Amino acid sequence: MSAGQGTDAVLDGLRRHAHRLVAELAGPVRRVRLRSGDTVLEVEWHGPAEAAPAHRTEPDPVVAAEPPPPEPGRRTVRAPVVGTFYRAPEPGAVPFVAVGDLIRPGQVIGIVEAMKLMNEVTADQAGRVVEVLVDDGQPVEYDQPLLALEPAGQAGG
Repeated sequence: MSAGQGTDAVLDGLRRHAHRLVAELAGPVRRVRLRSGDTVLEVEWHGPAEAAPAHRTEPDPVVAAEPPPPEPGRRTVRAPVVGTFYRAPEPGAVPFVAVGDLIRPGQVIGIVEAMKLMNEVTADQAGRVVEVLVDDGQPVEYDQPLLALEPAGQAGG
C-alpha cells in the first residue's frame, strides 16, 4: 500500500468517526477536529447568520430558497446535518416518500450527504406528507425543514 493510499484509508476512518460523533451529539455542531498520527480531519460549519465570503457575488441558494414556517397544526421533518438533500436512494430511483404518503416514526424519508457520507433522514413522528419543502439535490442547513406533515391524528382521506 502506498503512502497516499494509507492516508486515504486513515481519512476514511476519520470521516466515519466524525459522522458517528456528530450523529451522537445533541444540537448543531460547528467544528470537528480528529487526528490519527500525522493525519488530521477538521471540519467547520458556518451558521446562516455569518456573512458570505467576499469572493461570492450571488446570493446563497439555501437562504434564498428557505421556505416559510409551516401552517398551524403542521409538523416538519428536519435535516439532521448540513449537506445535500436527496429524496431517493440513488439517481432515477423512486423517492422515499411523496405528498400524500402516510409515514411512521423511524421511516426513512430522504438522505443528506455530508462529507461524502450518506445520512439517512428518518421521521420522528407519524403523519401524512402534505408538502416536500426542499428539492432533490439542494443544499440544506442543520435543522432546516424538509417535509411538512399533517399529524397522524388529523391525517384523513
